[in-house]
Amino acid sequence: MAEKEVQVTTASEKGQVVIPQEIRASLRISPGTKFAVYGKGDTIIFKRLEVPTAKDFESLAAFGRKFAKKKGIKQTDVLEND
Repeated sequence: MAEKEVQVTTASEKGQVVIPQEIRASLRISPGTKFAVYGKGDTIIFKRLEVPTAKDFESLAAFGRKFAKKKGIKQTDVLEND
């Protein structure tokens, strides 16, 4: 695999920055992709945020139910917040 070249971009008057097409394609970045942004000194880091799907939430709920059952936790053991 060939070494990638550093690409240069410019901030607009509104502070918008274009991610070069080659990078967008290789990272599968499409319109609407969300990022966490961190800046310190002269460095800015963009981390793509993956929004969980309904299936992800269902898997998490199933894990919680299985874990509670294994630990002997009953629904009546969980406090309800009013």
